[in-house]
Amino acid sequence: MKTLLIAGSLLLSFTAEAAIAIVVHPSNQTSLTQEDLARLYTGKLSAFSDGSSAVPVNLENTVPLRSEFDQKALGRSSSQVKAFWSKLVFTGKGTPPKEVASDNEVLALVANNPNIIGYVSANAVSDNVKVLLTLE
Repeated sequence: MKTLLIAGSLLLSFTAEAAIAIVVHPSNQTSLTQEDLARLYTGKLSAFSDGSSAVPVNLENTVPLRSEFDQKALGRSSSQVKAFWSKLVFTGKGTPPKEVASDNEVLALVANNPNIIGYVSANAVSDNVKVLLTLE
């Protein structure tokens, strides 16, 4: 039983430290900085560097990678991000990114739409998407 608890703890700590891959459609030829990424996910930027429309997709709050993304990409806790978007929605000044339930849903959306940008665990990346950035 003790071994099982240790193994479970190691697995959880590994999962919490997984790299995050920022993914787009393979045809997307844009470049992206971490600052651009933060601006996309806070509604301050709505296009890629090449001028094409950018549509960010988020994981749901219940997915552990979401809180990691909020911290690493936006420099905020998930509750701070939620409060930020609540204020913008209430004042009619913004709409938060669409939320999906899993890495697989993000990958499917990105693979089928050149304007969508999303993030997944780096080990979930498939050949159907292109990685623009990796957040460690």
